Amino acid sequence: MSAQLEHANFTVPNPEATARWLCDVFDWRIRWQGAAINEGFSIHVGSDDSYVAVYSPPLSPQKAASSSYRTIGGMNHLAVVVDDLDATEARVKAAGFTPINHADYEPGRRFYFTDDDGIEFEVVSYA
Repeated sequence: MSAQLEHANFTVPNPEATARWLCDVFDWRIRWQGAAINEGFSIHVGSDDSYVAVYSPPLSPQKAASSSYRTIGGMNHLAVVVDDLDATEARVKAAGFTPINHADYEPGRRFYFTDDDGIEFEVVSYA
């Protein structure tokens, strides 16, 4: 039996803005958008096989009180595999984010960045 991650779901204050930069940086597309749980709104952004759901409740969401790395059930980061790490890093910078923690170790090269909502992304290439 083989399993594959289909999607992750994040709460953000502005799904449209988050979806826009996800499309720009990762060359993804909006797969679906519409009404969601608790009278909120979601946008599914990704590829044919997997996506990120960015959700906002009807009232402004609250920021996390502490680091996800210190919170049981906290989401520490989302890793995205790309073919061209350098080109993706240029798009990350163009979107206004700062790449950090560059590393080159088996099985691939990688860097991290944090978006405006405090969500940490790892970008990795096995090419």
